Amino acid sequence: MRRLFLIMFLFAGISAYAQPAGQYRIVKRIHVPGNSFWDYLTADSQGHLYVSHGNMVQVIDPKNSNVLGTIENLDGVHGIALAENLNKGFISSGRDSMVAIFDLKTLKVIKKVKVTGANPDAILYDPFSNKVFTFNGGSSSSTVIDAATDKVVATIPLPGKPEFSVTDKKGKVYVNIEDKSMIACIDAKDLKLKKSWSIAPGEEPSGLAADFATGKLFSVCHNHIMTVFDLKTEKVAETLPIGSGPDGAAFDEGLHRAYSSNGDGTLTVVAEDGNHFKVLETVPTQRGARTMCVDQKNHHIFLPTAEFYPLAKGERWPKMKPGTFTILEVSPR
Repeated sequence: MRRLFLIMFLFAGISAYAQPAGQYRIVKRIHVPGNSFWDYLTADSQGHLYVSHGNMVQVIDPKNSNVLGTIENLDGVHGIALAENLNKGFISSGRDSMVAIFDLKTLKVIKKVKVTGANPDAILYDPFSNKVFTFNGGSSSSTVIDAATDKVVATIPLPGKPEFSVTDKKGKVYVNIEDKSMIACIDAKDLKLKKSWSIAPGEEPSGLAADFATGKLFSVCHNHIMTVFDLKTEKVAETLPIGSGPDGAAFDEGLHRAYSSNGDGTLTVVAEDGNHFKVLETVPTQRGARTMCVDQKNHHIFLPTAEFYPLAKGERWPKMKPGTFTILEVSPR
């Protein structure tokens, strides 16, 4: 995933707190300690959030805004995958190319496993195969770990730089290939690349979401569009406009809506409209809120971000204002 310190290039003067009339609104701002940058976050079946934050993962209960625990001594956290059936979590650390395996009850690290590629970014637990897939941005590959034994069992070459991924839980894993503007399909049974497709006119896809009930994949792309890929026809069926600097995508199975979280401070809501899709709403969030996850039970959306100082002369990256790391909670009602 593109590092969130790139967001200053995307700041476009959108108010961080504007809330015009609409179906969606920010209902809470959860302030979280720490001043490091972030990447992915995910929610468990209880609605607890696992948030990447520099060299740690913080576990947060959004109901009372409490930090339930912290997993530390990591090195550049990207993503978190949860295997609740095994009481395990898996964290990808990009700088040391490791996966930290932790106990979901105690939040203690059980062991660290060296991946077979460089800079593991997105990470996915596939319950069908009982495998964990890391997507290694520095080596265009996926390392496969047996979730029961914690052993590396395969390395899958990919056609380019992988980004976010999804599983159909029936034997197929799909992943965006950012630098080739493609979607690749991995066979979770034989652990091999099965097929890949172009998603033109989409360019540089990052976030990926899916509605497997209708056979649709939603890729959010850096040329300001979301592509809707039809797995039946193996073609891009539609494209929809989204905001600038998207990084995360999600699909709400109950509401049948797809989301794109955009660094310009917007959340694009896409709804099914018969056999087609339409942009239902563009929700103002806060600049830098580029990643997200959805609680499938209450349909709330969570987006981490922070406030930044203006980019000074000679600086390449923005400086974060201390004490401003926040998770926005957005409700559809």
